[in-house]
Amino acid sequence: MTTDPISKIVACNLCTGCGGCAGAFPEFIKMVDDAEHGRRPVVDTSAEGQRAAVAAANYCAGGGTDWNSLSLQDEIDQAWGPVLATWEGWASDAEIRHRGSSGGAVTALSQFALMSGVASGVAHVAAKPQDPRLNEAVISRDMDGLMRGAGSRYAQASPAEAIGEIRQGNEKIAFVGKPCDVASVSKAMQTDPQLGRKIPLTMAIFCAGAPNLSATQNLLDRLGVPTNARLTDLRYRGKGWPGLMQAEWEDSAGVRSVSQGITYAEGWGTILQSSRRWRCRVCADHTGAFADISVGDPWHAPPDGDMDAGRSLIVARTARGVAFVEAAIAAGVLVADAQSRDVIARAQPNLSATHGAVWGRRVAMRVLGMVAPVDRGQQIFGLWLKLSFRQKVQSVLGTWKRVFRERLWRPVVVARRSQ
Repeated sequence: MTTDPISKIVACNLCTGCGGCAGAFPEFIKMVDDAEHGRRPVVDTSAEGQRAAVAAANYCAGGGTDWNSLSLQDEIDQAWGPVLATWEGWASDAEIRHRGSSGGAVTALSQFALMSGVASGVAHVAAKPQDPRLNEAVISRDMDGLMRGAGSRYAQASPAEAIGEIRQGNEKIAFVGKPCDVASVSKAMQTDPQLGRKIPLTMAIFCAGAPNLSATQNLLDRLGVPTNARLTDLRYRGKGWPGLMQAEWEDSAGVRSVSQGITYAEGWGTILQSSRRWRCRVCADHTGAFADISVGDPWHAPPDGDMDAGRSLIVARTARGVAFVEAAIAAGVLVADAQSRDVIARAQPNLSATHGAVWGRRVAMRVLGMVAPVDRGQQIFGLWLKLSFRQKVQSVLGTWKRVFRERLWRPVVVARRSQ
């Protein structure tokens, strides 16, 4: 087994695939798309590569985070990370609202970052043009670029790869990613103050876990995409709330076809969800505690059908996040109504139980001699105590069952080819 810290994180199944290490040291660390394990970094075996991995470990949130660095005032903050203010709303632009996974708030706020001069670019992910099954990290500087990334991408993504370009440039770039991506970028900003000054705003998208490439292929099979066709588009959500999952492709003669759409409930619930990576199942931050702003679905006010006009739950976690959202509302970019601070628990009731179960899962891992993430200062034991007796037992015994069924004690090995 390799001895550098990044390769150890990967081998121990702790890597989130954020791409921060590869973004910081692109000459020596490359991200690869592994069909089973997802996007993972591969470190060059040279002495320079090993030194780069040691430095990159300071950017990595895969092994754990430090909640002691956050301002946690009460039980709501302890459960979800800092919650300074919350809103339910949507993009005032009808097209952005329609294209977004829920209310288009992330795209609208990204647009406002460019309009207001807070940032000259926004780092996010979009589908790879040559292979829409995969994602790529991009920096958009106009609406066309932002709209490329509108809507959910339920596939492995490494938006933090963009930090290399951000650090080398002279622009201010806002960052959008999953909670784990933002956590790594937050560590990178603390490690490298110069980088921190170039990222004026971070936004996290609520996440329940990222499926692997094999799951994406299963989705394409369900959508009826021929194996020899050239995939031109794969939409997981959007064009209504929550929207349909749908694919487009061309055959060898160039004839274009569009699949029949399937519901979010079927696509996520029966095809993609079961293939979330193990690191996602032991994640205790699905709502972006380390971001300035977090955005998710307000499931406490569910959509009326599959193509409803979208709504977003918006959470400001820092003072600059509060000021930015308020400015976006005042400018008419967002239409939003303030909500009580306990709205996350009402909107995402499943995540309260998920965070509680994580404590039992991590304990079960350690009993088996596996390495588990350590999030210092996060009180997930208290959340575990609130679970029913059956849920407590399941969090431990279910983990042992999965570990042995999937042989999760084995070191993760990925192919050494970059994508």
